Amino acid sequence: QVQLVESGGGLVQAGGSLRLSCAASGRTFSSYAVGWFRQGPGKEREFVAGISRSGYLTRYTDSVKGRFAISRDNAENTVYLQMNSLKPEDTAVYYCAAPDPLRRVDFGSYDYWGQGTQVTVSS
Repeated sequence: QVQLVESGGGLVQAGGSLRLSCAASGRTFSSYAVGWFRQGPGKEREFVAGISRSGYLTRYTDSVKGRFAISRDNAENTVYLQMNSLKPEDTAVYYCAAPDPLRRVDFGSYDYWGQGTQVTVSS
């Protein structure tokens, strides 16, 4: 089982940037695909971006394409979410999550979740 810890959230003005980190425990991090999700005030949790176990495949929700970039460093057991050109509507708690490796999937099913990090974008 993997434990995930997010960091890097904060308050930023519209148009600014933040980089979120998702640090994972364990020596088999490369076996885990990772996704970023967010839940804004009064909204349901939504998928933001995902990266495959190999790192070669990525997916983004339409609203962040061209502004956010997900990457991973398996040597550091960390997945990053670079967020540029931030908008007030990006304000949310951001979570990283991972499927159990036994599922053998890179996207769509997530079993392990971090505690979240708050991102607030002011206008």
